[in-house]
Amino acid sequence: MRENVAVQVFQMPQLPELCGGADSISLPVEVSAGDYEYIAFPGFFDVHVHFREPGFSYKETIASGSRAAAHGGYTGVAAMPNLNPVPDSIEHLCEELEIIRRDAVIPVYPYGAITVGEKGEVLADLEGMAPDVIAFSDDGKGVQDREKMRAAMLRAKALHKLIVAHCEDESLLRGGYIHDGAYAKAHGHPGICSESEWGPIARDVALAGETGCGYHVCHVSTKESVEVIRKAKAAGVDVTCETAPHYLVLDENDLLEDGRFKMNPPLRSKEDREALLEGIRDGTIDMIATDHAPHSREEKAKGLKGSAMGIVGLETAFPVLYTRLVLGGVISLKKLIELLAVNPRRRFGIPYRGEYTVWDLKKPVTVDPERFLSKGRATPFAGWQLMGECIMTVSDGKTVYSRD
Repeated sequence: MRENVAVQVFQMPQLPELCGGADSISLPVEVSAGDYEYIAFPGFFDVHVHFREPGFSYKETIASGSRAAAHGGYTGVAAMPNLNPVPDSIEHLCEELEIIRRDAVIPVYPYGAITVGEKGEVLADLEGMAPDVIAFSDDGKGVQDREKMRAAMLRAKALHKLIVAHCEDESLLRGGYIHDGAYAKAHGHPGICSESEWGPIARDVALAGETGCGYHVCHVSTKESVEVIRKAKAAGVDVTCETAPHYLVLDENDLLEDGRFKMNPPLRSKEDREALLEGIRDGTIDMIATDHAPHSREEKAKGLKGSAMGIVGLETAFPVLYTRLVLGGVISLKKLIELLAVNPRRRFGIPYRGEYTVWDLKKPVTVDPERFLSKGRATPFAGWQLMGECIMTVSDGKTVYSRD
């Protein structure tokens, strides 16, 4: 950074458990960029990314994904297990751990799979992997069998680990690939119904209440899902959830016949988006994760019907959310930092060790995918005019990203 530039420090809240037992530091009640040119935030933590390695390094690598995360202000991420080999045993997990040790520029915490090969048939070696994984998930696939999920929850509870669920009832998909709403009907696309998401969530929160297992729901996208989780929390179930930036600022009315608008779950209705925003405001939705899911150009160049599902998000998350939600008057800056940095660490037991990211909030930026550090380029935000540029990110005392 240039000399003699004012920097406002946005501090972590009073959470000693996040500070490794160190003295807590206070968070201002109200935070504004004010006249400061730069503002320093605690490093963000994303509990849901796909770094594709081992197995699919043509899409992304640990090296490129972690650099992209640092560019987006993240100082820690949790990597999903839909890899080859799937980390369903300590032997398979070690392949991923070795790459992380060698190539990651920020801490990358792997998930262990719930079932062998993420096939939903045989439970994975949860006990063997537990010391080296952040939690257990079959993300990319929903666990279809109720009793299999119940058994997984009992074992995860004994290991003091969360079950993190991609909730999708495959019997209700019927070939759909975008939301079963007005756009799908108008353009002749088969749709994905909302029940395919909220139905499994309702099943799982009942199981979590029965077993006492800590349960976290991935990428919530429907109004019914928000209500199911809200009621479960009120009933005392140990459940948290996330949504993603694109579900908060886009809906089916923004769809184009372009693969960069195709993700799973899909962009839903305006009513769903409004329910998600209310869930953010009232605390039903605990955190925002990107579901960063890079694919090759070829895989995303086949329109809504033929493209792979997934978009990149690490390098656009904060500017999109700051511009549309904070400057748009939907939530405060304090609330956004809680969603991106504080709540993820609290829920997943990740200590805060003084890592930080510095932003110029008054800098206008145009989203240009060709400038991403990720190998992925597919984003629905291409060309958007936003506010906020990452100046630098520091992790473990090292500058892991610098604009200069």
